Amino acid sequence: MMVAPQIAAALSLPFNFGAIEQTLVSNEAVGRLLLACVLGGIVGIERELQRRAAGVRTNLLICMGCAFFTLLSGVLAGDNSPNRGQVAANIVQGIGFLGAGLIIHNRSRVSGFASAAGVFVVASIGMACGAGLYGPAIIATVIVVLSLVLVGSLERRINLKIYPQLYEARGSDATGMLLSILDAMDKEKERLGTVDRNTIGTLERISFTLTATKKQHERLLARLGAEPSIDVLKIFHDPEED
Repeated sequence: MMVAPQIAAALSLPFNFGAIEQTLVSNEAVGRLLLACVLGGIVGIERELQRRAAGVRTNLLICMGCAFFTLLSGVLAGDNSPNRGQVAANIVQGIGFLGAGLIIHNRSRVSGFASAAGVFVVASIGMACGAGLYGPAIIATVIVVLSLVLVGSLERRINLKIYPQLYEARGSDATGMLLSILDAMDKEKERLGTVDRNTIGTLERISFTLTATKKQHERLLARLGAEPSIDVLKIFHDPEED
């Protein structure tokens, strides 16, 4: 008659770790989790400097969370289980949802792929930390940071990458500025898209965005700067740039 309550009690407490086991796991986890925080934070700093959506806190927490899940996967399964990586295997699916949230479709273009890929790689670094693979985790972090910094700069220098840039023309003659902008865009064989126009007192301000290579941006900037109808020309970083 007492079998059913005993079974219910056992099922309600599937895991029962003693003080010694908890101490051993905690001691082993400290170094792995701290390293995951450091490595995730390093990648996050680069993303933060580039003003990306996934910054220091996001990458740090993702890296540490993946490390902890990987560590717990083996602990909860036990030494004799043939499926010690079951929990860790589901990390990839969860990171897929996070990465999808970083991809944005706006103004006929898609951005956020680099941020989503960065989150995916940071998760793998966290898993390596959780598995105790410190060397590979550090090497992967160095490769990721160098790739984000150097490859992006190289793409622009050799005109492989197109990127958006916000142009703002200021002056007193709005019609003249619009005609000058349209003429410059025609000479660059680019279509002038959506234009924002604001009036502040006697000052007219016209803004538009162009996605092009570095050389194209430099040519357009030189053309617009030579237009007499434009008193001041400003360029700004597009917050949607990936």
